[in-house]
Amino acid sequence: MADRSTAAVDVADTSGEEPLTAKAGASTGDGKSRERDTAPQSTEETDRAGSSAAVSAPELHSGHKLARRYRLEECLTRLDGFSSWRAVDEKLRRAVGVHLLPAEHPRARSVLAAARSAALLGDPRFVQVLDAVEEDEIVYVVHEWLPDATELTALLASGPLEAHDVYQLAQQISQAMAAAHREGLSHLRLNPGAVLRTSTGQWRVRGLAVNAALRGIEVDSPQRTDTEAIGALLYAALTQRWPYEDDAYGLSGLPKGMGLIAPDQVRAGVHRGLSELAMRALVNDGSTASRQETACTTPDELVRAIAEMPRIRPPEPVFTAPPEYQRTSFQQGSYGRPAPRAAQTAPVVVPPPPLQTRTGKVLKWGVAALLIAALGLGSWQLADALMDRDTPKQPETSQPADTTDEKPKIATHKITGAAEYAPDGSPQNADSVSNTYDGDSSTYWRSRSFVDGPRLAPYKQGVGIVYDLGAEKNVSAASIGLRYAGDRTTVELYAADSLSSGTPVGSMKKIGTTTTQSTTAKVDAKEAVTTRYVVVWLTHVPQAPGDQYSGSGYKQAITDVKLRG
Repeated sequence: MADRSTAAVDVADTSGEEPLTAKAGASTGDGKSRERDTAPQSTEETDRAGSSAAVSAPELHSGHKLARRYRLEECLTRLDGFSSWRAVDEKLRRAVGVHLLPAEHPRARSVLAAARSAALLGDPRFVQVLDAVEEDEIVYVVHEWLPDATELTALLASGPLEAHDVYQLAQQISQAMAAAHREGLSHLRLNPGAVLRTSTGQWRVRGLAVNAALRGIEVDSPQRTDTEAIGALLYAALTQRWPYEDDAYGLSGLPKGMGLIAPDQVRAGVHRGLSELAMRALVNDGSTASRQETACTTPDELVRAIAEMPRIRPPEPVFTAPPEYQRTSFQQGSYGRPAPRAAQTAPVVVPPPPLQTRTGKVLKWGVAALLIAALGLGSWQLADALMDRDTPKQPETSQPADTTDEKPKIATHKITGAAEYAPDGSPQNADSVSNTYDGDSSTYWRSRSFVDGPRLAPYKQGVGIVYDLGAEKNVSAASIGLRYAGDRTTVELYAADSLSSGTPVGSMKKIGTTTTQSTTAKVDAKEAVTTRYVVVWLTHVPQAPGDQYSGSGYKQAITDVKLRG
């Protein structure tokens, strides 16, 4: 049951089956039909639905193998001529999900095309399609299985989400759908059952293009449909209510006859900015946002709206005091012993007077001996000084000071050249790297502005510059001047093999690392590393406002670099 709840398979959920954009009528704000569901509305659709129903799902059983590789384990869905399974990839020894339908199914061709298009996207924010094959009169689609992920439906069963979690949900899902639409792909069945949160807190979307193709769903405005679906997800995450009158996905709908009301009017304590964002995305049947903001009709517009919001930070962790320590009977010494008897009064021993004990006497005679020795040494030194008074002094010869015990000073190395380090082939600002060692703190090299942060991965592992010291030298410390302060900048130093190195930093020797929130980053290595080329690598950058070069976002600029050894 745990696997079933976390798998990336569920396309049989019939709750909330009516399209998000067709809740209040057959027409929408743009005057076009929004979605064609599986329930036929005309003679032509009735014939098409009848033909699909006539094609039954393949009669397969647990243990059946596809392509001598994928062993079917458990049937999770059998609906409308297709079935979905939890399976095992015996070649790679991992769990996978499989959709099956007969090759003569009227939607078999569209399912294959959708699966192959989704597989080409390769975006890690989507559950990936691993294989799409027609074989032995069967069409099957293989995709990832995420045993450590939890559906949004299950998360909302215990209550609404925290504001920070909803902010991350809005940001990650809207960015993912914007990237998909740029490649001509849409979801059209984006609901709480299609959104997963992994154990690391990342949000992922399953069923891109494939779920809609399995159901035969088509719309005239796919971007608007997916945007409204994101708005419904935000509404549900904020209020634990479905933003329509009908109950769906285990959530209660809104009261009858009240229409679409803002989340902060449904539940107290809802973040106002997120409430307005959900209403801007829910442009359903001509309605507009509750406070007259510009509506968001595409995922790209929603991404820009989120970027303009102040970032919502995670709640501070609550630490509870540990319980008071209690001694057990064993620690008190009563385990395996007879019961304690009545205490007996012991006689009080009066200590002897000071220095009358054996130790005191030894100490007294020792001190007397030391005084006598000191008097004798002082008398000898006085006599020696009187004798030296009549002896002519010899000229003193200067001796060079012995500095062998002094620690050598850390020298600042001269940088003879530099180049931008971009192992992925996408440099940031290669023409301005010389500004980082010209001695002028007003000039700088800058990165581009990123939408997400402070951590740049997984979409970009980092940005940086490789410096040439002219010859191999010991490097044990570095001081890097930064243009932007904030939460947070992480700097790593590596020893490179050349000025134009394309070797990943993971295979280089690491010199040191530091994290700072100010405009200066100081790196101190545990031990000096001998190298000619040093990479200054930024993996985390703070959020900064827009300027004449780039808009607001997560970015950083280096003003001055000093390498020491």
